Amino acid sequence: MGMDNKIFTDNKIGRVLLKFAIPAIISLLVSELYNMVDTVFVGRYIGPNAIAALTVAFPVQRFIIALGLLIAVGASTFVARSLGEQNKKSLVKTIMNALTMTFVILVFISLSVFIFKKPIITALGASSVIYPLSNKYVSIILIGGIFQCLGVVACYIMTALGNTKITLYSNSIGAITNIIIDFFLVAILGWGVSGAAIATVFSQIVAFIFAMIEFRKVKKSFEIEFTLPMFYRSLNYKIIFGIIAVGFSTFIIEISDAVVAIILNNLLSSIGGDTAIVIIGAVTRVSMFMFITIIGISSAMQPIVAYNYGSENYTKMKKTLKLSILTVTLASIGFWIILMVFTKPIIGFFLKDTLILSKAIQAFRICISVLPAVGLYYIVIYYYQAIGEAKKSFLLSIYRQMLVFIPLVFIMTNFFGVMGAWLSFPISDMISAITSLFFMKKAFSQKFEKEYRYSDKNNYRKECIKA
Repeated sequence: MGMDNKIFTDNKIGRVLLKFAIPAIISLLVSELYNMVDTVFVGRYIGPNAIAALTVAFPVQRFIIALGLLIAVGASTFVARSLGEQNKKSLVKTIMNALTMTFVILVFISLSVFIFKKPIITALGASSVIYPLSNKYVSIILIGGIFQCLGVVACYIMTALGNTKITLYSNSIGAITNIIIDFFLVAILGWGVSGAAIATVFSQIVAFIFAMIEFRKVKKSFEIEFTLPMFYRSLNYKIIFGIIAVGFSTFIIEISDAVVAIILNNLLSSIGGDTAIVIIGAVTRVSMFMFITIIGISSAMQPIVAYNYGSENYTKMKKTLKLSILTVTLASIGFWIILMVFTKPIIGFFLKDTLILSKAIQAFRICISVLPAVGLYYIVIYYYQAIGEAKKSFLLSIYRQMLVFIPLVFIMTNFFGVMGAWLSFPISDMISAITSLFFMKKAFSQKFEKEYRYSDKNNYRKECIKA
């Protein structure tokens, strides 16, 4: 797996996008099954309080994966650009720095959360009834965080190098392992939330091992030495900060979900009790299916845009952007129709209590009522990431959740109670979609002109004027 750019030079943009998008969507879906499978098993074999406990623990899991994606997206974007530029030295340095960052940051964060887990879990909205269950779950899943994130970073790097199915394979192996062990530990042995957490950690380690076995091809191709002296010599703060700058908007997108979850848990707990937390837990798990479709297509577009930006093929870059908008719109509408029609059986898969189920169905349909419009919003974010405009990408990434939803949910719950929380979702989605239209117009109007002055067959002088 060397400097192979054949997949990017395919003139059929739709075919290239599908090669990236389908594995990305399926792998994200499979990845999301980790927490979802835990939720299904504990909900059916333990009860609603267990779902509430995992809902409270969700921000911790989201924070860990957000850190992994921060590095993974930043590193893969730099790798794709280096591939387009045929810059092997930059590519290798990016890989080494990304892996070093992941290990150091995740060890520090996992230890910190474990030490301060009691005040953290309480702050996440756990009641005295829910706390013991959340505490058990969080204490165990912290072990798997470093393996999960190292696997994610390695898979994103391999995807940027053209191995579009590696993340799918890795996540599938992990998810299947999780389902089997969850059933054995929770359904058969009755280990409760501890069994669900152990199943998650074990499956993350299995997925990590598979990813590292595949990553040996990258190591061999680029002659990388995974030794402490080599990691130390490769440290480059410019690359580290570059990775963080590019991946930061993805981090904000992920972490904003955690922040919103914390605020909602506390708000809903105070006005609707543990039942409201159970409902939002089920609603967010199911609505994640639509987000997976949107994020999968958006992230699939990113390496293609980044490669063409690096190789200065701006026409193809904008064609990719246009096709991605069309694809994400059609796909999200299709998924939305399915979820709206089959809401009861889908939500009912998590909840057996008929009273809670009826409330959850109503809440779910309100929350996702205009969700397909959000596809454009995420396409814009990932586009600006790909071309290195970190400021625009960052501003957009904090806009929907942090700047619109959070203030809105406080206002709406003050006037309409629990119903106000559900209504805040479609209102913030519509505002974000309208705002993204402005940025999309700017993206298409941005001009890139190239002039080539050939001196001989193999050499030419290139002047790029960016307006």
